[in-house]
Amino acid sequence: MIKIISRNKNRLLRKQRTKDKVRGTGSKPRLVIFKSLKNIYVQLIDDEKQSTILSVSTLNKEQFGKLKSKKNKDAAKKIGELVAEKLLEKGIKKVVFDRNGYKYHGKVKFFADAARQKGLIF
Repeated sequence: MIKIISRNKNRLLRKQRTKDKVRGTGSKPRLVIFKSLKNIYVQLIDDEKQSTILSVSTLNKEQFGKLKSKKNKDAAKKIGELVAEKLLEKGIKKVVFDRNGYKYHGKVKFFADAARQKGLIF
C-alpha cells in the first residue's frame, strides 16, 4: 500500500528536522519566513529571550500597496530588501536563516538573495 503525503505535511516534516539545529541568539537572531497563498511574512526572533525583534509582511499597504501581487517573486525581493534595511538600522548584520521547511528556491531564494545584496549575512 502506498502512503500519499500532502505537500504541506512534507514541509512540516522538513521543518521538524531542522527545528533543533536552527536557534537564534541575541547577537545572531533567527530570521523566519512564512509564505501563504496571498502574502509573505518575515519575523526576526531571539530564542533565548523568546521574543520577536522585528516583524514584516506584505500586508503593510504603505510599502507593498503599489505591487501588482503580494505573493510573487517581486514581493519577495522587496520584503527581503526592507528587512535587511531595518536590521542594519538596528545594528544587526548576522542572522540565522530559518526557511521554515520550505525548499530553497523560488520566493525563498529571491528573498534571501535580496537581503544578502543589502548587506545581511546568513
